[in-house]
Amino acid sequence: MTIRWGLIGASNIAREYVINAIRHNDGETVAVMSASADRARDYAAANGIPNATDDLDALLARPDIDAVYISTTNELHRDQAIAAAKAGKHILCEKPLALTLADAHAAVNAAKAAGVVFATNHHLRNAGAHRAMRHAIQDGRIGRPLAARVFHAVYLPPSLQGWRINAPAAGGGVILDIAVHDADTLRFVLDDEPESVVAITQSSGMASAGLEDAVMTSVTFRSGLIAQTHDAFTAQYAGTGFEVHGTEGSLIAHDVMTQKPIGSVMLRNKDGEHPLPFDHNDLYVRALGAFHAAIRGEGQPAATGEDGIRSLAFGLAVAEAARTGMAVKVETGL
Repeated sequence: MTIRWGLIGASNIAREYVINAIRHNDGETVAVMSASADRARDYAAANGIPNATDDLDALLARPDIDAVYISTTNELHRDQAIAAAKAGKHILCEKPLALTLADAHAAVNAAKAAGVVFATNHHLRNAGAHRAMRHAIQDGRIGRPLAARVFHAVYLPPSLQGWRINAPAAGGGVILDIAVHDADTLRFVLDDEPESVVAITQSSGMASAGLEDAVMTSVTFRSGLIAQTHDAFTAQYAGTGFEVHGTEGSLIAHDVMTQKPIGSVMLRNKDGEHPLPFDHNDLYVRALGAFHAAIRGEGQPAATGEDGIRSLAFGLAVAEAARTGMAVKVETGL
């Protein structure tokens, strides 16, 4: 069964990762849609896609498209996802699913009503490093988890700065771009849910129009575990990492908050330090494989629509906590 795809958004992430992952899983990219007809045409030619359009309705009307990947700016996700669901297309949507919880629920509910698969493109839970950490915790190798730290401060290259740093109406800023990934990865690795958060944001000169380009949070989870996160567009040399500290040991991972299958994980306990082996397979190939399987009725996507709702709820709580200076509950509506 060949899954045939339409791209809603002629994006860098689709070009660099998703198109290849579709093809690796015996899928086919049939068409691309962009608000600019010229960009759609040039993108299609550069990426071996046979059809291009600037008309969403035209793309969704194609009977030779089974699924769509939505990677437009954030404020467009809800309406495009609902339109795709009504057209009977399976949906892989970039995070955040929307700019409000109500809108995210509306998108996910539209897919349920239409009987189509809805997934959120939270790529990090597909990393071998994070799956190895999750399994080590489940196997009791660090005892009871007590605390976690995520270091996700990176440098946003000029080619990606655009709306992310100057367009509040498009959902720009580091919280909805990066902090939501932290939320999903913490939830996945810990098998736990964030309940409340305090936060401080920073606008250090890269972002404008009142947007934040860095944020630090402290999070309380359902189990009582506490966590810290640091996200930024402005740190050129920080490196990324993920630590989980338990009653019997610690997991210390370096260079794992990335789209690439790299990094290392070390288990430290009373017996010393032990490298934790994991696969270095392509994160997106794994995600698209799970999505294709879900379309065939075999299990769920790697990250569901509900996962996208939960990460958005975290991001909105972070923004409110930073604005008010108060601890804010993470309310998902699920």
